[in-house]
Amino acid sequence: MPKFAANLTMLFTEVPFLDRFERAAQAGFTAVEFLFPYDYPAGEIRRRLEANRLSLVLHNLPAGDWAAGERGIASHPDRIEEFRIGVGQAIRYAQELGVRQLNCLAGKAPAGVPASVLHDTLVANLRHAAGRLHKAGINLLVEPINTFDIPQFHLCRTSQALDLIDEVGAPNLLLQYDVYHAQRMEGELAATLARALPKIGHVQVADNPGRNEPGTGEIDYRFLFRHLDRIGYAGWVGCEYKPAASTEAGLDWRGALCRQQAEGVAQ
Repeated sequence: MPKFAANLTMLFTEVPFLDRFERAAQAGFTAVEFLFPYDYPAGEIRRRLEANRLSLVLHNLPAGDWAAGERGIASHPDRIEEFRIGVGQAIRYAQELGVRQLNCLAGKAPAGVPASVLHDTLVANLRHAAGRLHKAGINLLVEPINTFDIPQFHLCRTSQALDLIDEVGAPNLLLQYDVYHAQRMEGELAATLARALPKIGHVQVADNPGRNEPGTGEIDYRFLFRHLDRIGYAGWVGCEYKPAASTEAGLDWRGALCRQQAEGVAQ
């Protein structure tokens, strides 16, 4: 069974952000992830992690004005300096919090900018970020996002991301494979995971439709989690889903999967 990290941006939202660390630990998680730490002092987040014996496995680089609808600026040619300042900020937080992987969101394509310019900007920014993160001992991830949920998102398919990783050519640049986004854009989850495994640094899960708990939709997570074990994926699986009701009410999917796996081994 994979190792699961609670995404504190999506889960335990019944309480304020800094109180979610305790809720995650009480629910049996030993690791967490979230979108952004930058609204809080790194020292305060570190204290919450230590008090609850949690590891922080992932957060994102700064991604522009999230509240205004921005979803990353790494492909925006007029915001290169802002992006690079954000890389430095992310490294400082990661070093304080013990994070070994940071995710970069490419962003939505701004109107009127040629695709070739967006691509070249993204490649240059990723090379810059990967180089700085490499010196700090941190991996950089890129994540395709489905264009149903976020129209005009610049990086939306696994094949695009893998080609981008090859073009950038940085040894610490890896793929963040979000099962929900991949299902919406392309399907072929098991085959893609197996083929891309050497370049996958992190996996995230939610079911479709609705982006709710695993087991609530069309994705066969009982099969998929066994598949991750079979192909040798040893990283964390981030639980980045929207609970259908309260977070705690929806957490039984983990126990059900463990029971099913135990029954399968016993047979």
